[in-house]
Amino acid sequence: MNHYTPLSPLPLSHLSDVQRRVLSAAQLREHGVSAARAAAQCRDGGPWQQLLPGVYLLHSGPPTSDERLHGALLYAARPQEGAGRYREAMITGLAALALHRFSAAPPLLSLDRVDVLVPRTRRLRSAGCARLVRAHSLPRPQEITGVPVAPVPRALADAVAQLADGDSVRRLLTEAVRGGRCEPAAVVKELTRARLLTRPHVVDAVDSLLAEGRALAEDRLYEMVRSQRLPDPVWNVDLRLPGGPRLGGVDAYWPEHAVAVELDTRAPRHDEDTMWSEYARRREHLERLGITVVHITPKKLRESPEQQATVVRTALMASCDRDPASYVVVLPR
Repeated sequence: MNHYTPLSPLPLSHLSDVQRRVLSAAQLREHGVSAARAAAQCRDGGPWQQLLPGVYLLHSGPPTSDERLHGALLYAARPQEGAGRYREAMITGLAALALHRFSAAPPLLSLDRVDVLVPRTRRLRSAGCARLVRAHSLPRPQEITGVPVAPVPRALADAVAQLADGDSVRRLLTEAVRGGRCEPAAVVKELTRARLLTRPHVVDAVDSLLAEGRALAEDRLYEMVRSQRLPDPVWNVDLRLPGGPRLGGVDAYWPEHAVAVELDTRAPRHDEDTMWSEYARRREHLERLGITVVHITPKKLRESPEQQATVVRTALMASCDRDPASYVVVLPR
């Protein structure tokens, strides 16, 4: 028997080419191949090889990157009937970022390990090229080339956990934000959850990430006002009561309409509730003075700028029907 010989009468047509080349011991049994027969096929000079414990590569050459991915998933996934499905397992870390086509991620074949995200309760150890990463709850995976892959924020956090080089971390985070793959807040949330913000090189990279995210959001706000032909506001100003305290900064302000836009680029931290309370109090104070505050997140600004422009335009038009706002001093920030 060689690796071209049909395994059993059970059909393999529902499997992809790579899934036909990488099978678990349980899948081989379903096709009539016993453990002893599989072991015999993997002897020196044999046509097969054991890629991971309980996972077999049905040829003798070096595994391709796709075969390593599927092999790692087969090893880590919870056993179930039927081949080609990976229950409660997904690729994460640098391998996932490579699948997401990050230019800052190394090629798949250059990785010594493939990180696989599994539930914390999974009783299995890392082995060979498969490194298990455990999570209290699994995110919804994205399918890329037939492989379940962790979403970008989670994959970034798992990749950063393995990196000690600040430049590498900064390049990955910057590419995620510049490429519009995710919002900075989502990345910081995952880094916080993974307790990585105690590492100085990660904190430095996050500071750069947040600055990058705010700059991009401001550029999109400028473009929204221009492209949707809204009246020109004054940009990035502080509002104060005459002779009184500072009311806070806003990203755009239309003095004749008493309408302000604030970009919410807050990143979730341990003191998120306190930050939100301060933000809400400041917003309520402005609105008591008759100033309408339009709250826009970078995600909404990126995904639906026309809709956000409509919200701003409606607030500007409604100013005619409101009582005049209190006089405030507008100063550059």
